[in-house]
Amino acid sequence: MQVFIVMGVSGVGKTTIGKLLAKKINVPFYDADDFHPSENLKKMKEGIPLQDSDRESWLQTLANKISEWQKKDGAVLACSALKEKYREQLQSVPKEEITWIFLHSEYETIFNRMSSREDHYFKPELLKSQFETLEMPNYGFHINVNASKEEVLDEIMWKLNRKEDAHMGLVGLGVMGKSLALNFASKGIDITVFNRHVEELEVDIAKKFAEENKLVYEFPWFDNLEKFVESLERPRNIILMVNAGPAVDMVIESLLPFLDKDDLIIDGGNSHYKETIRREGLLKEKGIFFMGAGISGGEEGALKGPSIMPGGPKKAYDRAGKILERIAAKDKDGNPCCTHVGPDGAGHFVKMLHNGIEYGEMQLIAETYHYLRFGTNASPEEIAALFEEWNKEMKSFLLEISVEILRKKENDGFLIDQILDAAKQKGTGGWSTNAALELGVPLDTITAAVLARNISGKKQERVNAMKAYNREYKSTTDLKEISADLFKAYKAGSVINHAIGFDLLLEASKAYDWNLNLSEIARIWTNGCIIRSHFMEDLIEIFKERPSENILMHPDIISLISNSESALMGIIAKALPAGYPLPVLSSAANYLLSFTSGQSSANMIQAQRDFFGAHTYERTDKPRGEFFHTQWLDN
Repeated sequence: MQVFIVMGVSGVGKTTIGKLLAKKINVPFYDADDFHPSENLKKMKEGIPLQDSDRESWLQTLANKISEWQKKDGAVLACSALKEKYREQLQSVPKEEITWIFLHSEYETIFNRMSSREDHYFKPELLKSQFETLEMPNYGFHINVNASKEEVLDEIMWKLNRKEDAHMGLVGLGVMGKSLALNFASKGIDITVFNRHVEELEVDIAKKFAEENKLVYEFPWFDNLEKFVESLERPRNIILMVNAGPAVDMVIESLLPFLDKDDLIIDGGNSHYKETIRREGLLKEKGIFFMGAGISGGEEGALKGPSIMPGGPKKAYDRAGKILERIAAKDKDGNPCCTHVGPDGAGHFVKMLHNGIEYGEMQLIAETYHYLRFGTNASPEEIAALFEEWNKEMKSFLLEISVEILRKKENDGFLIDQILDAAKQKGTGGWSTNAALELGVPLDTITAAVLARNISGKKQERVNAMKAYNREYKSTTDLKEISADLFKAYKAGSVINHAIGFDLLLEASKAYDWNLNLSEIARIWTNGCIIRSHFMEDLIEIFKERPSENILMHPDIISLISNSESALMGIIAKALPAGYPLPVLSSAANYLLSFTSGQSSANMIQAQRDFFGAHTYERTDKPRGEFFHTQWLDN
């Protein structure tokens, strides 16, 4: 039977985790400290470090016990086993009969834990000597205990039960690639890394990354692509963390000569969904699986748990999905914020639209801040306090970080006042607008947010125009006077922005036959990603009830918008005449009025089109689908 030895310095949680593991796998638990002779216990209570001569008989007793346990029911043993020679002495049974579980963390973390422990004979002052004595094993399971005890146990069980193909090769060690590699390793997934070596440009990137982290994780590293591919378990799983565009094709072309049938490439960047469809088709002809997986959460998300949106062949997800789910953030019920979104380009389309909604939400916060900052002359600290109060209800990640941004100081001033008002973008917002145009779907708020960034880039031109038109910022209202209505307007704008984004997902699902599950997409956006919020939690249930309907038609949303519409229109009516642009809020209001208008202005458009181009029109007194043309200049 197997004997599991949970090892590490004192205070790392050997006893706690060992007992949980023993209970989980239904074997006896033993604590090595219980086998110390009385003279050793006395020394430790007095703060005297044990010498190797003190440990000799103790280790031999444990070795004998391990042999007994292995012949019976197996066991879990909590034992420091800091030196390799100690572990060799404990190895009284064949190597394959002992599983070593090395628990570790930073010195400061463990010291703080030990300082808070009561009625334990080991003094925290001895911890430094234990760290100095520790010789980390290059075998067994290495588990970082900077997590809850349940999460630590879950990682151990994953490693015990995982399949042989729980292995990933990663290409591209930029910021996201490095964070993702550390995430894989921390979750017990074998990860091999590659980064190209280019003299004076990218020098020893993979080697340096492995060396920087060698005290915690062992990263096999390569800067030779052929050797990298050959090192991976078959069938191979390779995730690309390179810049979207030609770089993805270049890497794929470089990989192909070394790949075999059924190998899998996962594009983890922000590639355009049509490029993903093209690449999957080309690789399918060669017997290679290809998945486009949107990954949201930035550097911190990649490291601690992002929201992941994989699209591609279901067979490929069945193989690699468990690995991706392993590193993903968890929702409120502990389920991974990762799901098989749909076939071919569905994953990258969903990530693109996530970013589109993100554009709208960011601009909505920005223009609200701008109006408050100059229209009410509120300080960044006052606005931060207001946003913090709003976020007790909204629970929006973007609103949360905006509070921190507004409170950040530099010298005697607020940093926000020193940041140039010219926004950059990577393209996904514009891609969303283009996709909406192709599918014939309105995308008012997201498009307005994209265009707001475009005009912000014309900084000097805007400054010149401000002088030419004699514009100047004036405080026209009071923060307290408008805060309640502004919050209602902000909430309504955010809901409408989400409705517009999800409506595009719905139409794309129909057009491309993706069968997107909007409730499931909302679920994986509840944690790890940039647009996570309390409202996203609500959308899970809304889409379960009405999976193929614009959310603005849900009774709860109708009630919310109806109660906020007056405030929405009122804020716009105050801000625009005073000279403060609200592009997303205004677009939200216009979309709402258009969406709820039984009679639009489009009859005039159709008449104009028929007048100059004989494009025909439908009539209100005839069935839909019948078209008519008029000779407009005939009497």
